[in-house]
Amino acid sequence: MLEQQRTLKKSVSMSGIGLHTGTECKMTFKPAPENYGIRFIRADLGGRPEIPAIADNVIDVSRGTTIGIGEAKVHTIEHVLAAVAGLQIDNIIIEINGIEPPVGDGSAMPYVKVLQKAGFEQQDAPKDYLVIDKTIMFHDEEKNIDIVALPLDAYRLTVMVDYQNPALGSQHTGLFDLEKEFVKDFADARTFCFLSEVEDLANQGLIKGGALDNAVVIVDHNLTDDELKTLGKKIGVKEDFILGEKGILNNKKLRHKNEPVRHKLLDLIGDLALIGAPIKAQILAARPGHQANVEFAKQVRKLYQQKKLVKKFQLVKKEGVVFDTAAIERIIPHRYPFLLVDKIIELEMDNKIIGVKSVTMNEPFFQGHFPGNPIMPGVLIIEAMAQTGGVLLLNSIPNPEEKLVYFMQINNAKFRKPVVPGDQLIMEVILVNKKRTIATMKGRSFVNDVLVAEADFMAGVVDRPKISEE
Repeated sequence: MLEQQRTLKKSVSMSGIGLHTGTECKMTFKPAPENYGIRFIRADLGGRPEIPAIADNVIDVSRGTTIGIGEAKVHTIEHVLAAVAGLQIDNIIIEINGIEPPVGDGSAMPYVKVLQKAGFEQQDAPKDYLVIDKTIMFHDEEKNIDIVALPLDAYRLTVMVDYQNPALGSQHTGLFDLEKEFVKDFADARTFCFLSEVEDLANQGLIKGGALDNAVVIVDHNLTDDELKTLGKKIGVKEDFILGEKGILNNKKLRHKNEPVRHKLLDLIGDLALIGAPIKAQILAARPGHQANVEFAKQVRKLYQQKKLVKKFQLVKKEGVVFDTAAIERIIPHRYPFLLVDKIIELEMDNKIIGVKSVTMNEPFFQGHFPGNPIMPGVLIIEAMAQTGGVLLLNSIPNPEEKLVYFMQINNAKFRKPVVPGDQLIMEVILVNKKRTIATMKGRSFVNDVLVAEADFMAGVVDRPKISEE
């Protein structure tokens, strides 16, 4: 795998019609600076809005992967992303003057050829690999979909599909060396669908750019000649439809014996590019689809964002510690004698955090609460949980060092047992809901696995006031 970031040597363009919208479009790939990532620019809209190709910006996965911000959107980007990721391009501007990239032949190969024509330029910055160091699992019970990422110091993918259709059957494939195998064995695998799906999509007014030279159609039921002609007219295909004898509409020849599953792997590469960073892992996927791929990419992206934050704030790595006291002071403004979190031992972005407060006799509040019978004030246990929740909340937004968390409500506070010197307070805070700058959280505190306090919080994120240097 490459060690340095990569972009293009020059700009290149291609034109064509979109698969679902059938609209003409020109797409231009341009070089981009280090750490820029993959971004689409809608050149046909006022202000030329920019849409980073990350999982957070996915707005639809019904028939392909669509990203958007506000009114600006780009449909069916997975094959473009597969080409970019498969060629290990880190930084690229994709300028498009329409709503959907050209479909080409239904594979990633047309984009690959155009990008290869531009050539590649190695950049000075190292690649920002996300190294998977623990098993990550996604399971969809209803659709029987499983995607797993396992630790591996390389990038490998294995995909299996089983649609219980005689024309397709069970298929599996694997990619073990991106540089050697992607272009040769996977980039030319075309999109496929069942004949029944073509009918449904045509009735919805989709696949207006569909044709038999940009998709493999698998026959899953019979239609009369008249019904086939009607279907062809609906999607604007001039070529006559023939059911054929091989289970593929018009007896189209496959490029690979297992071309459908190879295309599923291609889609997976494209959708995983939405993580926003190249990864090192073994990916195993059973019956994947765009919705599952994107949900999995979102899950992995949270891990990527979390690791970036830890690297940013935790200057010295410590076993079993996500953030030490010095890192916590970089995130929240609290200081002695009111910093009531010693360390963070677990952090799940936008979900959960676990903090630790070691309670000692040296705490200043024990002088008056109570002499001869020291007990940690319940309000300070609440404050310790609130500070822990503040670390969680600030880590879910960009530039947390520029923000403050103000607590707006504390509800359902209960104190179960007293906390005394020598106790280690373990505080678990879960993010219940977040809308823009307002969040609700549930906190619980334990000593020796015994619940000692709990409360619900509502908090708001505001800009941190700038302190004058005068």
